[in-house]
Amino acid sequence: MKDANDNQPSQDAALKQLIETSHGKLLTNRRLWLAGALVAIAVAFLLFLRFGKEEAGLSYVTEQAVTGTLVVKVSATGNLEPTNKVDVGSELSGIVDKVFVDDNARVEKGQVLAILDISKLRDAVTKSRANLAAARAQVLQAEATVAETRANLARYRQVSKLSGGKVPSKSEMDTAEANLKRAEANEASARAGVSQARAELQSDETNLTKASIRSPINGVVLKRSVEPGQTVAASFQAPVLFTLAEDLTKMELQVDVDEADVGQVQVGQKATFTVDAWPGRRYSAVITRVSYGSQEEDGVISYLTVLEVKNEDISLRPGMTGTAEITTLIRQKALLVPNAALRFTPPATAAEQGKSRGSVLGALMPRPPQQEKKTAATTGNDAPRVWVLRGGVPVPIEVRTGATNGRVTEITGGGLKEGMAVITETRGNAS
Repeated sequence: MKDANDNQPSQDAALKQLIETSHGKLLTNRRLWLAGALVAIAVAFLLFLRFGKEEAGLSYVTEQAVTGTLVVKVSATGNLEPTNKVDVGSELSGIVDKVFVDDNARVEKGQVLAILDISKLRDAVTKSRANLAAARAQVLQAEATVAETRANLARYRQVSKLSGGKVPSKSEMDTAEANLKRAEANEASARAGVSQARAELQSDETNLTKASIRSPINGVVLKRSVEPGQTVAASFQAPVLFTLAEDLTKMELQVDVDEADVGQVQVGQKATFTVDAWPGRRYSAVITRVSYGSQEEDGVISYLTVLEVKNEDISLRPGMTGTAEITTLIRQKALLVPNAALRFTPPATAAEQGKSRGSVLGALMPRPPQQEKKTAATTGNDAPRVWVLRGGVPVPIEVRTGATNGRVTEITGGGLKEGMAVITETRGNAS
């Protein structure tokens, strides 16, 4: 009995040790299981980030090919000008005495706009008339001299006939004949002097008339550049006193067409334009001239193009800036696709990318950033193409393209039909 009691403490100690050992193993197993579960969750999360997002996040935006009207326009900017603008100047120098019109005044052809001081011009006319009278007196005097010398020569000839040629002498006869010729020459010179004096008088009278500045056309005064008392110097170049516009109900818009667009612009094409003074209002115009001569500004080559404009309500004024849209092409019943469809190329598929990833461990390893991979946009002959969806997969269709207005393009041939949905872009993750 003593022995059993003595062994009891040792059994309790062994049991306690066994229980402690089992509890420690159980805690260790629970920790290992928890760690394994965390690793599995992390692996699943990474695989989802690598593969699940790629396969589920990519979508395509499509738009149908439609039949419609293609309108191609060219934009250009310029200024409005009268069809006939005249600068009125003065051929004479002098002091402006009076000015009879102002800006915006309507004038008629021949109307006096201004007048110069004519005091000197009147004196010149008076002097020329006196010179003409003197020249005419010289003619009368020359005529008398001719008559006298002719009568003297006639007497000499009669005496010579009666005397049988003895008197007068031969030298006297020669002198009489010479005197007659000189008298006739003096008469001709006097008559020429009359013509010269008459011409000078007409010139001075013309200058007196030109002292009145008159309108050469029926129109409107756009600009007045002279004031009474101002000195006009016309020695080298006629100064501009007034600027007139013949008819403001008909104007022209002079625009600069870029060299890239001038090949599409032709005489007779219609256009519309706007001006800042009347926002929201569009005016009609027709091209009347496309210049062959180029002009350069800041390295940009352009060509002057003139458009005829009707301005019956006089709402347009010279100098206004107009922004024109010239219609160069109208194509009815054209098969049209967005330009974005012709530029689109689909990214490489997730399956193609998965071939290069290797094992799952390799997929979990960090990778450097990669650029988006694109499939070939064209075939070997670089023909234009669009992409359509078949079974959720982009499929290329070769096409032939025509004119474009910058937003849509005409399809003139190929396998594309009306109503087919073409891909214009992708959405979502395509990496």
